[in-house]
Amino acid sequence: MPNTTPRTPRTGRTRRRDTPPPRTGSSEAETLRGFLDYLRTSIAGKVDGAPEPQVRTAAVASGTNLLGLLNHLTHVERAIFLGHEVADWQATFRAAPQDGVDEVVARYREAVERANRVLDACTDLGEPVPRPRPGRPAPSVRWALTHMIEETGRHAGHADILRELIDGETGR
Repeated sequence: MPNTTPRTPRTGRTRRRDTPPPRTGSSEAETLRGFLDYLRTSIAGKVDGAPEPQVRTAAVASGTNLLGLLNHLTHVERAIFLGHEVADWQATFRAAPQDGVDEVVARYREAVERANRVLDACTDLGEPVPRPRPGRPAPSVRWALTHMIEETGRHAGHADILRELIDGETGR
């Protein structure tokens, strides 16, 4: 359930209170994982409960839509941490017509859960991510975590704007 405050008198829109950045442990791994999980939760929350068909309707000239962003991040999680191949990255920005919000959010959360199980087994950030990908070297765990923070944060910012355009919902 979203953390909402009453509608603002000026706009009549619902405003969620911002969730502050996470308090993490002192190690580099705990900090990176804490911030990545914070962003993952934030973007899933932006999509969860968004109305059809607006959730898949392009709100900007590039064609970007809220559901497509989460679908894309699902593919990125799988590629980086699980070794899945992606033949067409542009296609990942579109959810299948039969996939609704609940399905895309569930698929994203499942990919995150699987990625976290892989990360739980990693004890050295300098080691490669343990994923099967014949003929291609895996990035270090540190690089993978940093990249996913950047990728998820970038798209979470896009999602903030798109969700506000859809129904006025703001906040993290």
